[in-house]
Amino acid sequence: MASNSRVSYGSCSYSSETSGGCTQPSWRALLRAEHWLDGVLSATRPHTVLLSNDTSPLGALAAHAAERHGANTVHVQHGAWTAESVAWPALHSRDIVVMGERDLPLARAWVRHPAGEVHVLGQPRFDALAALGREAQRRYLEKVLAPGNRRAPARIAVWACQPFSPGHLKAQADLLLDGLSAADCDWGLVIAPHPAQGADAFAKLLKQDGGPLVAVADPRVGARGCLAGADALASAYSTCGIEAALLDVPVLEIGTPGERTLDLSGHGLATRCHNAVDVAEALSALREPGTPVPKTAMDAVCRWRGDSAAQVARLITQRAEASARSSDHVHHDASGATSASPQGEGVPAR
Repeated sequence: MASNSRVSYGSCSYSSETSGGCTQPSWRALLRAEHWLDGVLSATRPHTVLLSNDTSPLGALAAHAAERHGANTVHVQHGAWTAESVAWPALHSRDIVVMGERDLPLARAWVRHPAGEVHVLGQPRFDALAALGREAQRRYLEKVLAPGNRRAPARIAVWACQPFSPGHLKAQADLLLDGLSAADCDWGLVIAPHPAQGADAFAKLLKQDGGPLVAVADPRVGARGCLAGADALASAYSTCGIEAALLDVPVLEIGTPGERTLDLSGHGLATRCHNAVDVAEALSALREPGTPVPKTAMDAVCRWRGDSAAQVARLITQRAEASARSSDHVHHDASGATSASPQGEGVPAR
């Protein structure tokens, strides 16, 4: 069965890749995916199907297939949400795990399951942040910017990029580099490309004459592999901004007025920078001791204690235990009333 599943999955994956992906799959891809899911669910008969995106057509298909097979469904919010962040604002899972308190209104508005509940449990993929080594990442940044015996800049900013158009990228690069040049102290810039970008997207920046030292991080390292060693992180709306805030790395939300951001600045977790002057002022201000960010402000964006994966697992096992005690498990409360319940009580969506 395992071998057949791999073959079927490869065929299903190929069908998705040759259509519009998970957001715009072809009819053929949907049929193949449904056939493959039915086979896997019939063979494994799981209690729970875990989803990272059921707002997409394939995610919705998986949620409904799981329901047909009597499995519970748990959606774990993958990235930051805005009202315009998804094309089909609908959540089909029974349990919806969101990062922070600010996600509750959208989750409640988007939920479609009649017994849906929302749980604020942080972000499991951020749990790896607890093991990051700041000193090792700092050494990497210095090595990338100043190989050999060259002198590294006193301060280093990391730019977590999005796959923007060349013109948009250049505008953001100019904003950052002009701001770094005008800021107090000696700054360098390490560019962390988005996985969808190649290093060649920044070739012109590396050939500049004068100005701050600039280098591109290895794509295998990525922003997470170096942001803990930075003195500041700049981005428009990468979730690396949230990761940096969790690690107390100052965050600059860059972009022209009206441009999309994660609105971390609205929660006091970042400085909004519309132009190079804003960047220079924000970086220069880092020389002074900052005011600690209240925990409530961070929790609004991401209620994270380094154990989100364990809390999601506890939610799943409590559902399984409840269903074992009752045949009518669909209407049971996921979080229960015991002291071992996950942080962030289950909140009925309606």
